[in-house]
Amino acid sequence: MAVHIRLRRIGKNPKGKPHFRVTVFDERMGRDSRVIEEVGFYKPTTGEALLKKERIAAWVKNGAQLSVTVKSLLKKSNKGTPADKAAAAKGV
Repeated sequence: MAVHIRLRRIGKNPKGKPHFRVTVFDERMGRDSRVIEEVGFYKPTTGEALLKKERIAAWVKNGAQLSVTVKSLLKKSNKGTPADKAAAAKGV
């Protein structure tokens, strides 16, 4: 099964304020088909993102491919973690 993790736009906001869910889906199904699992959400207007990193890592370990946007969201969300700050202080 070809599995991808990508953003799915939700809601029809008339003021142009989109929000997205980060979803796992089967590539062979249609664009608006049923998702396998929802692993987070993203609001680009506020920059708020909540990602279930453990579940995303489990899917990637099993062969799921990340979209370019989801990859960049993961990088941005990992920049502020205490482990990254400690690694930067050590010079790693």
